[in-house]
Amino acid sequence: MTKQPHSHIQFKGILLLSVLFVLMLSARPQQPPPVNSGAKIVELRQAGSLNKRDNFDAQILIDSVILYHEGAYMFCDSAYLFEQTNTFEAFSNVRMEQGDTIFVYGDYLHYNGNTRLARLRDNIRMEDKQVTLFTDSLNYDREANLGYYFDGGMLVDEKNELTSFWGQYDPVSKDALFSDSVKLINEDYTIFSDTLKYNTETKVADILGPSTIVSDSGFIYTSHGWYNTDTDDARLFDRSQIYSNDSAKVLIGDTIFYNRGTGLGEVFGNMYMEDFERKAILRGNYGTYNEKTEYGMATDSAYAIDYSQSDSLFLHGDTLKILTDSIYKDIKAYYNVRFYRDDMQGVCDSMNYVQKDSILYLIGNPVIWNKSNQILGNQIDVYLNDSTVDKAHVRDYALAIQDRQTSGQYNQISGRDMKAFFEENELRHVLVEGNAESLYYLMEEDSVQTVIGLNKTESAYLSMDFRDDEMQKLKLWSATKAVTTPLSQLNADESKLKGFMWLDYLRPRHRMDIFRRNERQGPDSEVQAPRRFSRDDVVE
Repeated sequence: MTKQPHSHIQFKGILLLSVLFVLMLSARPQQPPPVNSGAKIVELRQAGSLNKRDNFDAQILIDSVILYHEGAYMFCDSAYLFEQTNTFEAFSNVRMEQGDTIFVYGDYLHYNGNTRLARLRDNIRMEDKQVTLFTDSLNYDREANLGYYFDGGMLVDEKNELTSFWGQYDPVSKDALFSDSVKLINEDYTIFSDTLKYNTETKVADILGPSTIVSDSGFIYTSHGWYNTDTDDARLFDRSQIYSNDSAKVLIGDTIFYNRGTGLGEVFGNMYMEDFERKAILRGNYGTYNEKTEYGMATDSAYAIDYSQSDSLFLHGDTLKILTDSIYKDIKAYYNVRFYRDDMQGVCDSMNYVQKDSILYLIGNPVIWNKSNQILGNQIDVYLNDSTVDKAHVRDYALAIQDRQTSGQYNQISGRDMKAFFEENELRHVLVEGNAESLYYLMEEDSVQTVIGLNKTESAYLSMDFRDDEMQKLKLWSATKAVTTPLSQLNADESKLKGFMWLDYLRPRHRMDIFRRNERQGPDSEVQAPRRFSRDDVVE
């Protein structure tokens, strides 16, 4: 039998020892590297007893446990301290203190010394001087100094109570962010929101999603803006809506400055205000509103709509105001006033509509039109009766003109005081008192309605009856004078009364034609300044 060389046996022995050494190294437990290589070790400051259990890596701490990590003390009844991972779990009567500002209480805590993340569960209360946060699941990131919950929570300060499904609080900036089923409760109002940011120091709530603010005075719909819960000042964007408590009035605008305490609102851009009860709408690119006095003002492309009667009134002026009492409203319009109804249109310098009496007061170069009739004067009062015009009272000076639809031929009536009465949207009767004059084309009673001549009358009083825009009866009394001139003998200056102006080009043709300027034109078509009528226009 041949013997193996001694050197070969020695080599195999060395190889066997190397394999055994590698196996021993691989069997040793590996220590995970800390997430933060610069992290400090969680320190055990106090425990009633310290125990170890077989096959369990943690130290078991029992009774009056105190742990410390980078400026924060953590107290509990018992804990598991995992020195290898620099973490621990705390149980029962958990309390976490960071300086003299942050105090957190709960039933359970998992703390990671490497990430400085505290996970607290069940019956949690986080206190920051005047703010308290309640939840059952809170993660407090000490690195970012943020506490956030994700399964419902409530934040309370001396002014408000906020609840939501998800929330986040920064103890340094005092900013709290809430999302999903957000509710802010104040003793005077409640805010329901999708997303809300709230600063516990300034008491300002930033509205970041669809929200409703409800109070005794009304409610607000908005998706973007802010509300100061301390001063009740609000700035609302993106077509926010403010409703009265009975939903009878609404204010809408691109941007609204509003104070719930004073009830004052200021609107910038596309203001829309509607009174559903009194059936009125006020619009403009700028406006103000007082919900306590129910006063509204609009300017910059301002117009109002009164739909309290079956024929709506569309009114424009440089400035419009609405004043209301418990039942009725007044609409006041100033400068470049134009209005449109199906049965009547008009222009003037200023106008006042009194809903209680259903009267339009037109002042300053007023002109009104009804079908082929035009009436002008120094002041015109238009009386409305439900859906129709009842009468027009022209004061101080009056001139009524009827277009005969024949070039250059106009029937005319003038005087100191005139009343025009309407039925079924048509002129039926005219009464003139004082310095009455008329020019009227007389017709031959034949099939072709031949014009005989122009009849001119002068008297102290005059009355005319109409049917289908044609004169049916003329009555003059007290010092009357009348003369008829055949057309062939008629001079051009005899066909018009003094002060004659046919202003049909100013007439609003439809409801949106109210925005044209009231610029009067002379014979050469150059723009002239509006003129005011006076007694000098009356023939004595």
